[in-house]
Amino acid sequence: MPKSNIVELNKDTPSVQYLCKKCKRLAKVIEMVGPIQYTTHDEDAYTFLVHEIIEQMLSVKVGQKIYNRLEELCGGEVSPDRICAFSDEQIRGTGTSNAKVEYIRNITNAITDGTLDLETLKQLSDEEVITALTKIRGIGNWTAKMYLIFGLDRQDVLPIEDGAFLQVYRWMYKTKDCSERAVTAKCKKWKPYSSVASRFCYRALDAGMTKEEFHLFK
Repeated sequence: MPKSNIVELNKDTPSVQYLCKKCKRLAKVIEMVGPIQYTTHDEDAYTFLVHEIIEQMLSVKVGQKIYNRLEELCGGEVSPDRICAFSDEQIRGTGTSNAKVEYIRNITNAITDGTLDLETLKQLSDEEVITALTKIRGIGNWTAKMYLIFGLDRQDVLPIEDGAFLQVYRWMYKTKDCSERAVTAKCKKWKPYSSVASRFCYRALDAGMTKEEFHLFK
């Protein structure tokens, strides 16, 4: 059984205290969101990455629906062996696009032929993980960073490629400039806990907070 651990981020957590001191706007978001919990575990990296490939450029709801169909096709467990047993047509039948079927094949083949060792990824630096994963056609920086944050629980990843994150960034900083240079510069103060900050941003979005104007002192 995979080991699991529930993590709580609250005002007494050192990383949260650090972020609140460094950025008053983020501190306000953290105050609005309140404590958050998430579960870390020895993630099945293959399952996670296939899920993220499916979710690329789709809403979470639509992506999850398609993934659920793929999981059902696989008898409840999406694994390299089970994916290899199906034709492209069968996988497309879940609603997966032609391109994403190819991408799923690419990562499946990389694992089965030994090109990619998922266990080794856990020992690599963030940059090395991104390099290893993005060598596979269909996995870009966004997918690699989602894996670093939510799969490996790395603490200092800034998901500047993610539309959901940028939506919160625009709201929080009252800006339309979401260029890589601008976002990186503005969020530099979050280091070395960029992932922790991002988790609060995602929770703010999930809670619908960005639908109302951000007020720093209200």
